[in-house]
Amino acid sequence: MGRLKEKVEGLKPPTPETEQGGSDDVGDISWVVPMVYLRYPANIPHTPGHSWADAVAMATPLAHKGSTAGAKVQALTALDLMLSPDTIRDAWTYYKDVQTKEMKYTPLIAADDQPAIEMNKEKMEKFRPEMRKYYYDSSKYKTYLEQLGIQYPTVKK
Repeated sequence: MGRLKEKVEGLKPPTPETEQGGSDDVGDISWVVPMVYLRYPANIPHTPGHSWADAVAMATPLAHKGSTAGAKVQALTALDLMLSPDTIRDAWTYYKDVQTKEMKYTPLIAADDQPAIEMNKEKMEKFRPEMRKYYYDSSKYKTYLEQLGIQYPTVKK
């Protein structure tokens, strides 16, 4: 089993390990503007992605603590960028002169393409009402685990 990191690592350029990253939806964005990935501990290392173990680990108080710390880093990074025109200029220079100098991106989806929501219409009509009872209600519950009736930690000493 992996172990949580105990100290913050310094900034570093991407490596083959970090370039793979997790799933996200920034593909098109990263080809239109300069961007940065900020990674922070919000899960247990080495759990299988898109699995129950991965999902429930992200619902723990430890993951919430990591996500809260990560949100603070994101907010302060955004503030740093807003207060540093030189950094923004340098990012655009790198983006234009290095990142996209010889490689141009062509989106797979046209600007006028619409989502094919009719493809799953019957399934959504069937399952959406069942899904609604699992939506998190922050006005009634402190955490999603509390809403599900799960006491954490579940392992007794």
